[in-house]
Amino acid sequence: MRRIAALFAAFALCGCNTGVGAGAGEGGGGADTADATPVSDSDAKTRTAHRPALALFTSLPIFWAEGDIDALLDGKTRDHWAKAVIAREYALQPVDRLTQLGNPANGGVQRLFMAQPRALAGDENVALDSWVRGGGRLVLLADPMLEAHSEYGLGDRRRPEAMAMLSPILARWGLELAYDEAQGEGWRMAPTPMPLPISQAGHFRLTGKGHDSHCETQAGGLIARCRIGDGTVLAIADAALLQDGDTPVESAKTALRAMLKTLEAPL
Repeated sequence: MRRIAALFAAFALCGCNTGVGAGAGEGGGGADTADATPVSDSDAKTRTAHRPALALFTSLPIFWAEGDIDALLDGKTRDHWAKAVIAREYALQPVDRLTQLGNPANGGVQRLFMAQPRALAGDENVALDSWVRGGGRLVLLADPMLEAHSEYGLGDRRRPEAMAMLSPILARWGLELAYDEAQGEGWRMAPTPMPLPISQAGHFRLTGKGHDSHCETQAGGLIARCRIGDGTVLAIADAALLQDGDTPVESAKTALRAMLKTLEAPL
């Protein structure tokens, strides 16, 4: 647990403008400019061929952009910026149901990125818990009050989830997701070693009732790190950095890369 926390903090200290602002975009300050580093064709092909798989489970339009079928066929939709960031290091594999994960120790998915997922079915809660305990590495962004823009109206199942409803699996791990209604609106930097832009964030509480799990919280509960069986979970009670797929706020790319880096940390 200490090794994972140390790696997460050290990686994040690399370049950090602590201001936050929409419109930072592709060139927004600090280490976010790393995506513009030139890469030769041969290097790019070599890196692509050796990327490890990363399963993606999300209600956000990260892998598939929003839009009707005509817009998709005409190429009028834009990919979410996070897709390119993740694809630099991983081969993304979207999953529809968590029962597809398999056994991480026997040919199944080994790494999973969950960002504002839909509510899980009962068998999915069981499958996710078993997968983590079997050695799976999970990064989870669970936001209790996400304000993502969507082309779809309220009540449409294709719309990103406004509230992460994960109480059963979090309770199994000894966590509870809460929200402080008195907090101010707007973007701010989280009190973490890494540059983490947040907005209307939640926080995790330790219940002391987890089953064979050990979790620690940081930054007032914004972050929870858990060792569960043979697996690990990095949970963040905010997903606002992903809510705008066109223009990342400043330091959003740096924060996302730091989160993903924990998937490779030694146990």
